[in-house]
Amino acid sequence: MSQDAPRVGLFVTCLVDFIRPSVGFAAVKLLEDAGCRVDVPRAQTCCGQPAYNSGDREDTKRVAMQVIEAFRDFDYVVVPSGSCGGMIIKHYPELFGEDPDIYASAADLAGRTYELLTFLTEVMGIERVQAHYEGKVTYHDSCAGLRELGIRDQARKLLQSVDGMSLEELPDTEVCCGFGGTFCVKYPEISNQMVDTKAQSVESTGADTLLAGDLGCLMNIAGKLQRRGASVKVRHVAEVLAGMGDETPPIGEPKQR
Repeated sequence: MSQDAPRVGLFVTCLVDFIRPSVGFAAVKLLEDAGCRVDVPRAQTCCGQPAYNSGDREDTKRVAMQVIEAFRDFDYVVVPSGSCGGMIIKHYPELFGEDPDIYASAADLAGRTYELLTFLTEVMGIERVQAHYEGKVTYHDSCAGLRELGIRDQARKLLQSVDGMSLEELPDTEVCCGFGGTFCVKYPEISNQMVDTKAQSVESTGADTLLAGDLGCLMNIAGKLQRRGASVKVRHVAEVLAGMGDETPPIGEPKQR
């Protein structure tokens, strides 16, 4: 690969690291296929969003400063999550508004950071992927990706190029699934009603597979679909776009022995 290729640091996210590493491998494949040199800094940590959402600004700042340092030397930082991407892009600069020196570094990182599909389509100019996935899929737009970062058409554009697949729009796709990070812990009854409504919408499409770009949403919806006895498979969109949709079991399902 050319040394002039963009040097990308992959921010893996906690959920991908601990729950679904295949999403990280899919992201690396997509980025390398797009012509990028990819590195995964070992010093990276959580983006700090749980602490931020709980009102703990001091611990959030400490976490953010470690992330800022870990990704200082990359041309771009790419995140396979609208939620974590939104934290870095939108909230890091806000955290350090009263500290000019750190604010400059936070704003610099924010300006180099992109959600995965946005980076592929809008920075690297990717219009098609070489992937095959058999069946009908539907797509859930996560709140953070849609509302904070404007992620909507990017996913659909790339999904339309996947061979063997048809895309059925999800009714009320912009409606929250009820996960919301700490929201589902603070308000479990409301969260449960919201994800049940979302699961019913997914089932109404007749889709074989549900895709989304945020693992938190996917885990939440997958759990509810399984409790409802639905046969819908749930995967991160990067896995399908990278042609890795059949290499790992759907989210929440056991490995085949």
